[in-house]
Amino acid sequence: MLTLTELSRQAGANGGAELDETVWAQIETLRQGRTQNDKPFFDLEIVDADGRAKFKIWSDSSAFDQCHDLQAGDFCELSGRFFVNNFGLNVSRPTLRTLADDEVEIFLQGSPAVAKLNQDNWDYMVSVFTTLQEPRLREVSLAALKSLEKKWRRAAAARTYHHARRGGLLEHTSQMLRLAVAVAPLYPEVCPDLLYCGVLFHDAGKMWENNYPKRGFVSKPNRRGELLGHISLGIEITNKYWNQTKEANSELFANTAESELVRDHLLHLIAAHHGTREFGSPVTPRTPEAWLLHHIDNIDAKMEMLRRVYVEKDEVAPGLYDRRPPLEGLTAAPLSWNLPADGDTAVKMAA
Repeated sequence: MLTLTELSRQAGANGGAELDETVWAQIETLRQGRTQNDKPFFDLEIVDADGRAKFKIWSDSSAFDQCHDLQAGDFCELSGRFFVNNFGLNVSRPTLRTLADDEVEIFLQGSPAVAKLNQDNWDYMVSVFTTLQEPRLREVSLAALKSLEKKWRRAAAARTYHHARRGGLLEHTSQMLRLAVAVAPLYPEVCPDLLYCGVLFHDAGKMWENNYPKRGFVSKPNRRGELLGHISLGIEITNKYWNQTKEANSELFANTAESELVRDHLLHLIAAHHGTREFGSPVTPRTPEAWLLHHIDNIDAKMEMLRRVYVEKDEVAPGLYDRRPPLEGLTAAPLSWNLPADGDTAVKMAA
């Protein structure tokens, strides 16, 4: 079954022809209205893990009657003939039905490939932090992972620019961790365990700032996220698990001066990871780990932005894709798409 983004891309590439398709989604808004000619309709906005779409459901379709039994937050199946025109993605002959509870659970997990990827990412993070050599950092990290797993796995890493979807925080954090594991051995000044923990906790505040409900694809603003921001929340969360671990394992923290030194360095990574005060960091990076963390964060965010260009935007000229903020200008197709691979033409990345 296609996601909304995949459906929009395929319909747009279909030359105006209609595609008979079915999508699962959650209703974000559903409002009834009337045209100037007094023709009734519903404005339907739906979301899934990868995108959103808006449709007008007219009174001459069977879906119009079904809309009376639905409300915002419900999970539904939308079927019909989809096409793209000057107003974007549209549907003719739509039908709607409410998803059963077992279907909702499957939908929230994503496709089998997505569910496996998410589980692999989580298992990778747990495996890395289980093997840390610095015992305080190891125990603090594992305590946070154990306590916050469900919240961590559903939060987004951002609201718009990158990994702005359910599960995006896990994708972003695990990929950054892979980068950190690859880069840390190249610099003898770097304490790998400290860098890895900085990766883990740097966006932990996003679990509140960009939280998703247990059942849903709509992330709504909340008081703590708005009033404190994810950097302040990340420091608070890290201190919480540091203190809890200290109480439960006092022997690990017997050397108070050394323990406080480790904690200060970890908190600095969270405070400085945006790199400049202009972008929200209360302090700028002052340690090798802080500089690496800042750039690893930026690398993964920018690569995700590029991926979204290829998924969401149209090719406006051969090898050039329409602009997607905040990236500047048109984005070029990767060279690997155009070079021969083992005697064959390289296969284009799957959308």
